[in-house]
Amino acid sequence: MSTGRTWFTRANGLSLLRMLFAPALALAVTDGAAAAAAALFWLAVATDVADGRVARRRGEVTPYGRLFDHAADATFVTVGTAALAWVGALPVALPPLIAAAFLQYAFDSRSLAFRELRRSRLGHWNGIAYYVIVAVPVMRDALGLAWPGAGLVLALGWLLVALTVVSMSVRLRVAFSTE
Repeated sequence: MSTGRTWFTRANGLSLLRMLFAPALALAVTDGAAAAAAALFWLAVATDVADGRVARRRGEVTPYGRLFDHAADATFVTVGTAALAWVGALPVALPPLIAAAFLQYAFDSRSLAFRELRRSRLGHWNGIAYYVIVAVPVMRDALGLAWPGAGLVLALGWLLVALTVVSMSVRLRVAFSTE
């Protein structure tokens, strides 16, 4: 594939859609439009599942595409958690930590030079947990459920804050180790 066409792929288009869903999700959450927030969340999940499959099927897998996919994920969950923090459902500390963790990951992996991303097991699980921590209150409210309660969701948010700090600390320690 030529360098000029690297960006213009169907897979990157799906990732871009996910980024564009982020402000709409935030608006839905802050306006209390629970059904719209749930629909936007599941559309974002669908684009996240589809973009990698489309890239592999069409032979469009590139380091840039992987970085863009991660950036779309980070944008979506950062904006989603920020909206949930705004309405008091999640800790205010979580959204900036998610953004900082992604930036650390990108810089640490030298992704800006479009090389392979350096993966971390804890970082991978945190990335999944970021989606889950958005899904739980969004789906609870869309379905009109009482469980999990606000206190439990907030406590889980604080646990994710702690895990994000641990993940970032481990990545820093590894980056500066002399091994």
